[in-house]
Amino acid sequence: LFPGRTCYFDPNLGMMAGITPLNPMMPGLGMVPAPLSQDVPLVKEIIHCKSCTLFPPNPNLPPPATRDRPPGCKTVFVGGLPENATEQLIMEVFGQCGDITAIRKSKKNFCHIRFAEEFTVDKALFLSGYRVRLGSSTDKKDTGRLHVDFAQARDDLYEWECRQRMLAREERHRRKMEEDRLRPPSPPPIVHYSEHECSQLGDKIKDDGKFPEAVRVLLTWLERGEVNRRNANNFYSMIQSSNGHIRRLTGEKSQHEKEMEEAKDKFKTALSGIVVQFEQIVSVFQAASKQKAWDHFSKAQRKNLDMWRKQAEEIRNMHNEQLMGIRREEEMEMSDDDMEDAPDSKDSEDSGVSQAEALKEENDSLRCQLDAYRNEVELLKQEQGKNQPIRSEEDNTHSQQLSFLQQALQGMQKQLLKMREELKLREAELEKSLEDKQQLKNQVLNLKEGLQNLQNTHAIQVSLTENTHILWIISTFLHVHPFGASIEYICSYLQRLDTKINPGEVEALLSRLPCTFRQELTGVGASLEKRWNFCGFQGIKST
Repeated sequence: LFPGRTCYFDPNLGMMAGITPLNPMMPGLGMVPAPLSQDVPLVKEIIHCKSCTLFPPNPNLPPPATRDRPPGCKTVFVGGLPENATEQLIMEVFGQCGDITAIRKSKKNFCHIRFAEEFTVDKALFLSGYRVRLGSSTDKKDTGRLHVDFAQARDDLYEWECRQRMLAREERHRRKMEEDRLRPPSPPPIVHYSEHECSQLGDKIKDDGKFPEAVRVLLTWLERGEVNRRNANNFYSMIQSSNGHIRRLTGEKSQHEKEMEEAKDKFKTALSGIVVQFEQIVSVFQAASKQKAWDHFSKAQRKNLDMWRKQAEEIRNMHNEQLMGIRREEEMEMSDDDMEDAPDSKDSEDSGVSQAEALKEENDSLRCQLDAYRNEVELLKQEQGKNQPIRSEEDNTHSQQLSFLQQALQGMQKQLLKMREELKLREAELEKSLEDKQQLKNQVLNLKEGLQNLQNTHAIQVSLTENTHILWIISTFLHVHPFGASIEYICSYLQRLDTKINPGEVEALLSRLPCTFRQELTGVGASLEKRWNFCGFQGIKST
């Protein structure tokens, strides 16, 4: 095909060397896609059109700058057009990139081109930097350098937003369909009240198996306000039937609690049996560890026996701790029940006495524990004296047990001394509080007596202050009558001045002042009469 040239295939280039590469912008060939690898740059070639020729830019120059691509961009800005360029020329050059929907040409050598698809904009940007020449003319008006860039058009943005909204609607619809598919089915609707439904519901409420569903219907009817005077008796009977299930539910609860307690007791019994068997197994290992049996085993057998013994002891201790934990929980529950049954003391004295009694009981329990530890230590000492240890391991274990017991004994003694000191302090505080309480009682009694005396004195002073003018008149009247006058005579004189005066009040007023007025008896027999005399000046004469 090409004389003077040798055609061969170069695997590194992926094309035949010596053959001029095809121009992607040649008419009829269309745009080639972007290269798969960025390392291999796309070579721009001369593009020949019917009415113009496009010359590529210098490959050593940097690529032309472009703005950020607007969302949904289908419009490009084309600048640097020749002055004699027409829309037909623009259509001829850029029509190879894709379908063009509109061209808006300006008088200042630029235009806006809107394509039908977004990907065609990238093909149009490929022509940025090309030099255009119309025909073979070299006139300045027939040449220009193209500058293609993204353009921001409202139509593109509107279509992009519409498309995004459509995608969002589709996504929401898809999610809704998925939620509807995963949503659990709705409960059946509750029927409205009627006599027929009421009779059926009454039978369902009495049935233990259908009670939960029936009581839900009854609750809905009550919340709807279906109750009136005509059907109040029906609702009352249904509520009464619902109340009858309380005894059944309480019985079921007690039955389950009983089963749980039985299971606990059964577990406790089984665990106790397991612990006993573990104790027997540990005793077997301990008996095998004695010298009379230990010497007959080989070294490997001794190693296995020692390992098995340690494992058995660990498992036994673990089960013992579990059993002791169960017993402690039972004791705590019993103590909680006792505390709930016992009434709360409100008086500080009673609370102090109860605390002292609790401390005494705790002191006694600590003493018992201390005695038990002492007995255990003595037993260990006796066993140690009778059975002298043969092996060093037994010596170590016995010594460790003794040291642990001694430490526990010392701790218990310290705790006992501390409890005794606290008990003494509490007793001293209790005695002091009792003394303070007695002193406060005496002070309260004294204050009450003083308050009563003050009230009496104040009442006398108030009454005397109010009746001062009456006392003046009575004193003058009795001074004029040296032989005295009866209370009726005195009141008859006073009632001339004030009709509201009462003889009883006058007599009580005179009896309050024994130093000023004195009552005497005159006459004999039937003529015996009580008379009041004025004695206010007698004290002055005597002094």
